[in-house]
Amino acid sequence: KLVESGGGLVQAGGSLRLSCGASGSTSDLTAIGWFRQAPGQERQDRELVACVSTDDGSTWLVDSVKDRFTISRDIAKNTLYLQMHSLKPEDTAVYFCAADEFFRCNGGFVPTDYWGQGTQVSVST
Repeated sequence: KLVESGGGLVQAGGSLRLSCGASGSTSDLTAIGWFRQAPGQERQDRELVACVSTDDGSTWLVDSVKDRFTISRDIAKNTLYLQMHSLKPEDTAVYFCAADEFFRCNGGFVPTDYWGQGTQVSVST
């Protein structure tokens, strides 16, 4: 089970850190990441923001956030983080944590095994 936290309302230029806590065994996970669903988008349009492969720690981030967001893991705490800086109104979305037990992290990562319920991030002008 994945549970996200850390969302909220922030002004443009501000920062937030999202957390994704994983309960139960995570040893079979091959990759875990963050997706976002902007207002008006359908579930199938969720955008992969960042992910990390669990075997070697390799990461991937979408170009629009590469110089502003950082993805990291605390293995001991079974927690995934997304540190977001210089937030923009277009970052407004529900952010979801998701994981898979087969696919590795890359630009086409589409996990099918585990999804969290999401946390709202709203960035005002």
